[in-house]
Amino acid sequence: MRPTDRDRAARRLGKGGRRRPAGETVPERASTAMTGRYPAYLDYNATAPVRPEVARAVASALEAGGNPSSVHGPGRAARVRVEAAREAVARLVGASPRSVVFTSGGTEANNMALRGAAARGRPLVASAIEHDSVLAAVGSGSAVRAGSSIPVGLDGVVDVAALDRELRRLPTGALVSVMMANNETGVIQPIAEVVAAARTHGATVHCDGVQGPGKIAVDFDRLGVDAMSLSAHKFGGPQGVGALVTRDGAEALEAMLVGGGQEHGRRAGTENVPGIVGFGVAAESALADTETPGRVEGLRDGLEDRIRSIVGDEIVVGSTAARLPNTSCIAMPGVPAETQVMAFDLDGVGVSAGSACSSGKVARSHVLAAMGLPEDRAGCAVRVSLGWASRSADVDRFVDAWEKLYRRLAGRGGARRRRQEGSAGGGVSYRPV
Repeated sequence: MRPTDRDRAARRLGKGGRRRPAGETVPERASTAMTGRYPAYLDYNATAPVRPEVARAVASALEAGGNPSSVHGPGRAARVRVEAAREAVARLVGASPRSVVFTSGGTEANNMALRGAAARGRPLVASAIEHDSVLAAVGSGSAVRAGSSIPVGLDGVVDVAALDRELRRLPTGALVSVMMANNETGVIQPIAEVVAAARTHGATVHCDGVQGPGKIAVDFDRLGVDAMSLSAHKFGGPQGVGALVTRDGAEALEAMLVGGGQEHGRRAGTENVPGIVGFGVAAESALADTETPGRVEGLRDGLEDRIRSIVGDEIVVGSTAARLPNTSCIAMPGVPAETQVMAFDLDGVGVSAGSACSSGKVARSHVLAAMGLPEDRAGCAVRVSLGWASRSADVDRFVDAWEKLYRRLAGRGGARRRRQEGSAGGGVSYRPV
């Protein structure tokens, strides 16, 4: 039996057709524009629809009110809700509750881990495919120490040997940042190997784990990383709340926000109680939902097989590596990504071209460039990502829209242009990478 991405993901992390599939069951769908009015929302890696139980919990917390720092009854009740959510988030990722620091999201958590280390003069090292919030913190600038970039292979997997060479060159005490799984391709990174290389050279490891929970099993303690960033809205929680998980006994965090003693002095400011409560409920739901990862992997694999049946030279980026079970990065040769995104949107299908964290801009993906994809391939790739409320009908709609656009554009001018280029000896061979 061919190993699934979930099987390969477990090893990498070092742990832990058109018809609707028979017996397909889908959880209660959120009553939102994404899954209600919008026919086929397939952009879960950008943000997942809020789970109904989360929306109810957030509304209840808003009605209850209370400042967790107040000593009267409503304040104490709010504190109880915050700490219950902290315990739920800790259970989701296999950490202790006291290691969870609530933030406004993954970007703040990444900055808290990296900029604090830079302020103390520690060298920073990150893979070339990290989220922009990591790359900006590691890059040169007045507020941070210039850092190092580690390449990835054609499959999108970080080059651990290159990391080892770079750490050998740097002073002891570097901070290495490698994401758990890439948001554009879904490629899962060898975190256990990264940690082993870092330990050899006296370095610590931060992991941007934002794309992991709800898709693959995450165990902070077994991974051995020193810090991990999380974001609630990637797995059915509310937007605007996340966490930085730190290892007990790790070097004290450098607080970015000061002026209050919240989060044990690690993050000042009144806690976002409704958001934190929703984060906790989403964590509980994700931990209990053992059916969704396998179900969406089947949908994703079927989607890719059907695209391959339409055109043999499409690209599924990163398909030779272990990937998140919900993610597919697919290129339509000859059709720019922004054209695809707009055409799919008009057909009621929501997908992304690269990361959705760039103010709505569509630009060349630094991830695909780092993987060595030529610009004509990278510029034609879109990301499809499924999740807890995805159905086979969503896949049907995407494949129909993809085929219609391909026949109309790539199937005519794009294919003709590639044939002409090929006959001139300058053609590009499109194949899965």
